Amino acid sequence: MMLNETTYFYIVAFSKNSRLKFFLFPTFLSLYLICLLWNILILVILFIDLRLQKPMYFFLRSLSSVDVLYSSVTLPKLMDIIITGNNKISFTSCFTQLYFFTSFACTEVWLLTMMSYDRYIAICFPLHYIILMGKTKCSLLVTGCWVFGFSNSLFLTIFASRLSFCRSTDIKQIFCDIKTLTKISCGDIFEFQTMILVEAVVGLCPFLLILMSYSKILTNILGLHSVGQRKKAFSTCTSHLSILLIFFGTLFCMYMIPPSDHSEELDQVFSVFYQAVTPTLNPLIYSLRNEEVKDAIHNWDLRGIKERILQYLWI
Repeated sequence: MMLNETTYFYIVAFSKNSRLKFFLFPTFLSLYLICLLWNILILVILFIDLRLQKPMYFFLRSLSSVDVLYSSVTLPKLMDIIITGNNKISFTSCFTQLYFFTSFACTEVWLLTMMSYDRYIAICFPLHYIILMGKTKCSLLVTGCWVFGFSNSLFLTIFASRLSFCRSTDIKQIFCDIKTLTKISCGDIFEFQTMILVEAVVGLCPFLLILMSYSKILTNILGLHSVGQRKKAFSTCTSHLSILLIFFGTLFCMYMIPPSDHSEELDQVFSVFYQAVTPTLNPLIYSLRNEEVKDAIHNWDLRGIKERILQYLWI
């Protein structure tokens, strides 16, 4: 079956757990709403509080935006499938979902990488932090993350859309995932496999950059003489490290663990974790572990919204 010979894929999500569907919908709805509320709250707080107009929070605003967007690409469709039972998705919708999800996921990878660079500058060059991480530089770094994420996803989606699907049209996953689409493809996929290899090599770059940043951070912290200074320096990285471990840990389990008899069920669980749980945890981790953000939430002032908007608009 060629791509242009059929109309639909069928998302067979949690097919062996049909009795749990009555619990799945409220669970996903709760996670999605919490994700939206927390991330939007963080965005508003970071926008209106003048004390949080620092490079670190500039990246956090973008991270919260990405979390909202890439959860919105997959979870509403999944909830619709659960509640209506209509698991059909057109080829156009499937590859559109694949494109935007991959774009936002790739953007998040690079944003987390830039945040590790930000922590490196803050800890290793604290006296020059404001100069080295100026507003223009931060804007360019964030813009680069978004541009690369969307460009790379376009490259990936174009190659994926050229695959033939003669084995099945059943996607045993909760969304149109590149790994699952590869499983049901047929014919000559050498070109696509080569592209995946290129993607894997490119994907190592942010991981290596993060390792380099944190190796220098660790060296700098160990070089401090005061235990108090070490704790203070390390505390500025704990939130970011927690998010890195959760995000990259689930991606590793999803795409790097060898297939097994239960790999499809495990893939669905890991997908839920990095699509619903991780975006919900990100703002909680930052707000609960960051004193400045907690103070801003506690000192919530609705009048500040108007003042900040007027200042932003130069009125």
